[in-house]
Amino acid sequence: MGVSAGPIRVVVAKPGLDGHDRGAKVIARALRDAGMEVIYTGLHQTPEQIVDTAIQEDADAIGMSILSGAHNTLFARVLELLKERDAEDIKVFGGGIIPDSDIAPLKDQGVAEIFTPGATTASIVTWVRTNVVPRAQQNTG
Repeated sequence: MGVSAGPIRVVVAKPGLDGHDRGAKVIARALRDAGMEVIYTGLHQTPEQIVDTAIQEDADAIGMSILSGAHNTLFARVLELLKERDAEDIKVFGGGIIPDSDIAPLKDQGVAEIFTPGATTASIVTWVRTNVVPRAQQNTG
């Protein structure tokens, strides 16, 4: 029969020096209200801390909010660390102030989706429900 997958588990992270976390908190609450388990890391997290949290919490996805302009570096490092830790099945998505010209290269690197200002919480919840498979379900086939 297989193990029940349970709710989707998402780490919502604010990497780097950016101190604006209202959007991340709004997304965390929307995902939680939609029945997902959400772990909010708080401000000023390093990529190492984010990946450590995701692995420790058995997360299915990492959602990063980046307003600082360091999105290319921060996403790349998180993806690199997930690969090093054999945790590439943790889907990475994010949003913030990210120029349109940077979105395709980020997706080419492995970022699953980018949400720019104006994205609705409903669209983000729908995307997560549609695109994130609980890891327990992946492992049971």
